[in-house]
Amino acid sequence: MTDWMYPFPPLQPGTLLKRYKRFFADIELDSGEVITAHCPNTGPMTGVCHIGGRVMVSHNPSPKRKLAYTWELSEVNDNGPQWVGANTALPNRVMKSVLAARLIPELGHYDTITPEVKYGNEGKSRIDFLLTQADHPDIYIEVKNTTWAKGSLALFPDTVTTRGQKHLRELMDLRPQAEAVMVYFINRGDCDRFSPGDDADPVYGQLLREAQAAGVKILPCRFEIHPTGMRYLGLADLVLS
Repeated sequence: MTDWMYPFPPLQPGTLLKRYKRFFADIELDSGEVITAHCPNTGPMTGVCHIGGRVMVSHNPSPKRKLAYTWELSEVNDNGPQWVGANTALPNRVMKSVLAARLIPELGHYDTITPEVKYGNEGKSRIDFLLTQADHPDIYIEVKNTTWAKGSLALFPDTVTTRGQKHLRELMDLRPQAEAVMVYFINRGDCDRFSPGDDADPVYGQLLREAQAAGVKILPCRFEIHPTGMRYLGLADLVLS
């Protein structure tokens, strides 16, 4: 395949033995070697972290790295075997490619894409992307990695997130002078619907509904995840009732 938005480097399969101290995972590679990999996702990884489950890791030895391996993918079986992205450093990188390719018509027109721009009234926040075009309102985009699912329904968040709550309030504060967009990067290809994770954080769910009512655009973006790469699939249906 040549149309991946993000092509993975060669990945090695293995079995998850243990995850600990948030950043570490012991994995037995199919070769029999047991390695310790960096876990980029510091959250609970609800439903996608299974001891004994199949995983994929990348190998990048460097004197600047404490760990040469990175946990990239987890296999789940909610709707049949399915790979889910485990590396939270990738969604923004992939979204930049999606934005550059103008694959989301719901965003309208823009000329420039600027990542990590300071904004907000609650201090020290940076919007993931600012899109600009002369004589048009600025477009502020926040991106949230989404891996928790119940059947074909993707959910965010999977734990209480005061930071995420703050981001929703700040997006609402941008309205109506600018366009404000919340993108949920659905890091698995088996979900075609999206809802807030009310069971994990009901405050966040309420704020998301308030944000939509205030004019914040909610875009649940679906991605196919494969050991070869990641591809944009379009929008999931938004379910807020």
